[in-house]
Amino acid sequence: MEKTIKDLQKTVLEFVDERNWRQFQTPKNMSMYLSLEAAELMEHFLWCESSTSKQTLEEKRQDVEYELVDILYWVLNFAAQNNIDLVQVFERKMELNRKKYPIEKAKNNSQKYTEY
Repeated sequence: MEKTIKDLQKTVLEFVDERNWRQFQTPKNMSMYLSLEAAELMEHFLWCESSTSKQTLEEKRQDVEYELVDILYWVLNFAAQNNIDLVQVFERKMELNRKKYPIEKAKNNSQKYTEY
């Protein structure tokens, strides 16, 4: 059986509650920690060229995977503690993205939607 987002959130909350950490995990603190984890992911690619970043990923795969999971941990934790339904919000946001980036304008185009 595959795990769902709710299953992962339950695992995260159990981990947090076993350590009595909710008292420290305010939206402010969690958002800052999420940003720090994202920076740790970026750090693995800091001095490589875009053209070699896939090679760098392969060389540092386990470390990169762990950083990505740290980011997911904080996303799941933030959402669970603040009653955010990630699946529902994801679907809503993707619909907005489809409107902002219509295929006929965005395909093969790396510009931000405000530039076309």
